Amino acid sequence: MPDAVTVRPATPADGDTWLALVDALADYEKLDRPTPDARGRLLNDAFGPDPHRIQVYIAEVDGRAVAYAITCETYSSFLALPTLYLEDIFVLPDARRHGIGRTMFRYLAGEAVRRGCGRMEWVVLDWNQLAIDFYDKLGARRMTEWYTYRLTAEQLREVAEG
Repeated sequence: MPDAVTVRPATPADGDTWLALVDALADYEKLDRPTPDARGRLLNDAFGPDPHRIQVYIAEVDGRAVAYAITCETYSSFLALPTLYLEDIFVLPDARRHGIGRTMFRYLAGEAVRRGCGRMEWVVLDWNQLAIDFYDKLGARRMTEWYTYRLTAEQLREVAEG
């Protein structure tokens, strides 16, 4: 069992460490790592002159970064409250099963409460049974009445042009 887990907002000094964790998530999900241009956008969106697009959190054990999360806010017109949307949460495989994910989720739930959010939402890949089991243990409810849709950048341009 590791020593205490520390979860905190990331700072610009964490940029390279955070990008290494993003690479680890890409490897885990068998996706391409972010390109150099995407890496620059990630750093700018998190730490640039207008860093309100995303918020990044780092979890550390004994000074070693072992997990990260990215959040942003959406808004519910029916609750008339913000929603804390969890884009990524990732714990390095060698650091799992030590309560790090649970500690990070508690921190993020507290952040949602501090911000006055009415809820927190995220999506999970259908093959990621470890994550699904984790979310079920937390008591999170799987939404079955909603479908996720996506338009890519090219499709967005096509729609915008009519």
